[in-house]
Amino acid sequence: MSEEVRYYEAVGRRKRAVARVRLIPGDGRVVINNKELRQYFGRPQDWLDVMAPLKLTGNENRFNVSVLVSGGGITGQAQAIRHGVARALLEVDPNLSRLLRQAGFLTRDSREKERKKPGLKRARKAPQYTKR
Repeated sequence: MSEEVRYYEAVGRRKRAVARVRLIPGDGRVVINNKELRQYFGRPQDWLDVMAPLKLTGNENRFNVSVLVSGGGITGQAQAIRHGVARALLEVDPNLSRLLRQAGFLTRDSREKERKKPGLKRARKAPQYTKR
């Protein structure tokens, strides 16, 4: 007797944001930090980012998505969730790998903000030079 899998879990990251994503067989509800998708993210672009892997694979009404996300900004969190959803879909069906990779959903965008250096205003911006 094999025990049935109740959910599929994965972690997605972008900038400083980390998203723990669970796909639970259901009707397509998305809950992020105990809030509905449209309540958590105000911008439609962020809604599209979160739903993109599900739409691409045709699983938008097959799974409920439960997410715990922390760190980063709004867009970074949305893209971290997108990464996590794509990785969780791989656990559901490893054959989706090629489709998700071609869309760029499996690649972790590793660009982060560069640290501020001493004597500079930001990472690279120097104070204005004064001759006298």
